[in-house]
Amino acid sequence: MLTKKQKELLLFIDSYLETKGIAPSFEEMKEAVNLKSKSGIHRLVKALEERGFLRRLPHRARALEVLRPPPSRASSVPERQPNRRFRPSVIKGDFRSGRGTERPSDDRASVALPLYGRIAAGTPIEALRDETNHTDVPGTMLGAGEHYALEVDGDSMIEAGILDGDTAVIERCDTAENGTIVVALVDDSEVTLKRLRRKGESIALEPANKRFETRIFGPGRVKVQGQLKGILRRY
Repeated sequence: MLTKKQKELLLFIDSYLETKGIAPSFEEMKEAVNLKSKSGIHRLVKALEERGFLRRLPHRARALEVLRPPPSRASSVPERQPNRRFRPSVIKGDFRSGRGTERPSDDRASVALPLYGRIAAGTPIEALRDETNHTDVPGTMLGAGEHYALEVDGDSMIEAGILDGDTAVIERCDTAENGTIVVALVDDSEVTLKRLRRKGESIALEPANKRFETRIFGPGRVKVQGQLKGILRRY
């Protein structure tokens, strides 16, 4: 037996696949079944997988397969609330998203990068890694290395043009030059997006907002996990 929410989600995914040929995003699923968080969608998808209704296809973004039909296809799919935010159109490409290392042959196409959750641009927070979530990024923003994306939380980098709610495109690396905006891991438990400044053996993490103070850390306390390559914004 499926719960009411599990049945609603399965019906929505089945209908979406039939009409559009791809699986809906976790954000679209969240809106369709009226849940407040994506973690609830993750639990529903996992439950449907365990019951043999769904299967996730490896190495592909937004790739779900319905193995068993919903208990009642005649039931109406939950009505989705319209998204009134403007979203710029992107040209889709069928590229393996894996770890974000593939470059499209057509630079106009988009690449699905893993979206690892929200990163503080104010006070450091614990990193939230979610290998099941992806976001589309124009291929022209990417270099030859590995990339991932993070949602910006906070306003300490607004003078660098980085706003709360932006999506930061990050190139994975473990070192960066002075003045580079980096993803910094502090004390092996917290991450933040700041400008890197080295002062002797110490490292300063510098905000781009006069209301915030530069924080200085001793040797071994800060590790670079990537450098900023670009910002995506939705209006």
